Amino acid sequence: MATQQGYVYSPKKEEIKESVVEFKSKNTEKYFIWHIQGGLGKNIAATALCQNIKEAYPDRKLIMVVSYPEAFLNNPYIDRVYNLGQAPYFYEDYIEGKDVIICKHEPYHQTGHITMTKHLIENWCDLLGIKYTEQQPSVPVNFVQRQLIGLWQRQKPTIVIQTGGGPTQGQKYSYSWTRDMPQDIAQAIVNKYRNQYHIFQVCRPDGYQLEGVERVDQQLSNIELFAILVNAQKRVLIDSCLQHAAAAFKVPSTVFWIGTSPTVFGYKLHNNIVAKLPKKANQMIGSYLFDYQFENNLHECPYMELKDMFDIDRVLNSI
Repeated sequence: MATQQGYVYSPKKEEIKESVVEFKSKNTEKYFIWHIQGGLGKNIAATALCQNIKEAYPDRKLIMVVSYPEAFLNNPYIDRVYNLGQAPYFYEDYIEGKDVIICKHEPYHQTGHITMTKHLIENWCDLLGIKYTEQQPSVPVNFVQRQLIGLWQRQKPTIVIQTGGGPTQGQKYSYSWTRDMPQDIAQAIVNKYRNQYHIFQVCRPDGYQLEGVERVDQQLSNIELFAILVNAQKRVLIDSCLQHAAAAFKVPSTVFWIGTSPTVFGYKLHNNIVAKLPKKANQMIGSYLFDYQFENNLHECPYMELKDMFDIDRVLNSI
């Protein structure tokens, strides 16, 4: 290649290839990549195993690719956290020519999950080759984040009631019978405690309105929302992200279970109130590997009356 200044050496393709291989061989770092997709509660549950992975592979950097990075940011066992779908140059940085272990498994497809005989975390343990010891979620917060509990301080002691869960948009009906708290039960709880406590109702923007509560349905960071649990004297939750977060922060709560099971998603720390066993007919015409779906499944509900689902007096006495 000639220029006005003289000649510039142009390497051959073989030399370029050898240089690339030599450069890659100098990278002695090893990686363990764990891919987690799904809802916030599922991501919080996954935090239970980060320490175990790091202990099993101490010579590898733990790289997380997750749908909710905020749950993993302060974890001392994690070297990098990437938001799912936002990982530029990831293949070149961590996979191509690297010493890497990649875990992109789906625990929901495990037999133990489908048959509802194993906890979500135990199914992950099976996939990751880790011994299950009833590990609990852990979401460390820094000292600035701990100050967020001040957002939820009121003149009275507080109670948190989560009446609805799931995505804030895209759900056809505002009430999902499989996991949302029935309105009559939620209002009965409020009526019992409203004079002694300031009550927060955590719900989706389109969720039903309770009387005598402060409604929390606006967009918040995950840590801002979790702070409401730590400051409360009582927590009455459903199978959603807050019951996982309550376990991570080690704050016992009352959790309602209807179409899902504490055996699969719950924690012994909590007071788990399970709906009565229903008398099924043939409603589950659309169910394949899983029973009750979260959305658009009004026909699947096997309960003819609310009393068939829960004994309200017994529920109130257990909180």
